[in-house]
Amino acid sequence: MYVPPAFAEDRPDVLAALMAAHPLATLITSSGAGLTANLIPMIHDEGRGVLRAHLARANGQIADLRAMEAEGREALVLFQGAQAYISPGWYATKADTGKVVPTWNYLAVQVRGVPRVLDDAEWLRAQVGELTDRLEAGEAAPWAVTDAPESFIASQLRGIVGLEIPVAHVLGKWKASQNRPAADREGVIAGLAERRNPMAGIVPGA
Repeated sequence: MYVPPAFAEDRPDVLAALMAAHPLATLITSSGAGLTANLIPMIHDEGRGVLRAHLARANGQIADLRAMEAEGREALVLFQGAQAYISPGWYATKADTGKVVPTWNYLAVQVRGVPRVLDDAEWLRAQVGELTDRLEAGEAAPWAVTDAPESFIASQLRGIVGLEIPVAHVLGKWKASQNRPAADREGVIAGLAERRNPMAGIVPGA
């Protein structure tokens, strides 16, 4: 990922917060047939420094993952946070010089690591439970895996495989108009706030 110095983000807590807030990640693998990408919910275990997930057993990407594990090749996982088109009409600089162009603001984290495919039912049960608990936490009446019949859950677990990706490399990019003058940033914040885009709270104020 191209990361100019102005947009580099390497604070572990900030990167972890984005991965927790936006767990639906793009998993990219490679094989002799080319690249494969799937959207997979991921849990970032900060303590152990790994990503954990599960995939449908019928997912052809599992063959890529097994081969990459055997060969020690890294998979790429992409997390994307808030994003927004930025109109040059929001910049104070437009009225001053006219020397402005559109751009796009976004937050992104890329993780690389050698994948491990897991067929352990106990591991899968724990991963599914933790993922469910995290995602249901904001519900008024959170659903839990234990709400379903145990025999049904056991049958569902047989249809998935587990995935762990130890975090070998992590790269963050926070493109939030930091490179613009204060007056331009204020215009961006106003434009985004009017559209109720969450990026409005991320662009640094004057």
